[in-house]
Parts: sequence; structure tokens; C-alpha cells
Amino acid sequence: MDQIPVTKIGFEKLEAEHKDLKSVQRPAVIAAIAEAREHGDLSENAEYHAAREQQSFIEGRIQELDAVLGRAQIIDPTTLSGDNVKFGATVTIVDEETDEESTYQIVGDYDSDMENGLISISAPIARTLIGKSEGDSVTVKTPKGVKSYEILNVEYK
Repeated sequence: MDQIPVTKIGFEKLEAEHKDLKSVQRPAVIAAIAEAREHGDLSENAEYHAAREQQSFIEGRIQELDAVLGRAQIIDPTTLSGDNVKFGATVTIVDEETDEESTYQIVGDYDSDMENGLISISAPIARTLIGKSEGDSVTVKTPKGVKSYEILNVEYK
């Protein structure tokens, strides 16, 4: 089985979600199912069906997290260095057309959060940046068309 790269912070978030699902949400949904059963006829009991659906979601997510946490390769970006872009790098780029600067950290699929500047290693822009250095120009195919960027800064923090 392949390992799944994840940052130390991302791993801690996944562990916290796993713990919450198992110790808080799972018992709560079990209690909700038991309460809904007390209301009688299960075939027409919307509360029961909603609770069962929620239980199914929770159990599926627990299984997914078990697999991810078991295969996680924790990478701490603060221990990395170099001029080339690799997993964990915080990269500042500038759009060569608009001069708009953006800063992203390249993280694992399970850590990504575009709104907070965390892009997945499997995202097109991240795949294009990997192996490049400060000063390099890259061309990325995005949903909005082809974009050209210059790498301004690469750091590991």
C-alpha cells in the first residue's frame, strides 16, 4: 500500500476529527437512533431514517480516516530546506499577466484548504511547481485557461 503524504498539522487535524467521530458523534447518533425507535413505526419515521443515514456517513468517514491515518507519512515542512519546490514548500508566485501575487503551501490531499492557501500536491498548479526554483517561469493549465507564473520565493516553514 502506498503511503499518503500529510503535514504534521494536517495529521493532527485528521486525528482530532477521528477522535471526535468515535467518541462524540458516534455515541450521539446511536442515542438518536434509540430515541427514534421509541417513537414506533420505523417505516414512516423520518427521525430514524435521518439518524441511520448520519450513522452510515460517520461509519464511512471513520473507515476512511482509519485507512488514511494508517498509511500517513508525516512530513514536517520545518525540517526541510532547499531552493526547489517540493512537498511542504510555501511558494510565492506572481501571475505574469496581472502581476497578482499568491502564496501557497503544498500539502497532502487530506490537508488541502484552498481558502487558507493550502493546495494539494495533486492540484495542477502544485504538480507544475514541483522541482522548480525561485525565478523559474511555469505555465499551468487551469479551469480558467492557461496561466503563466513566475516563482518569487520558496521557503519551508
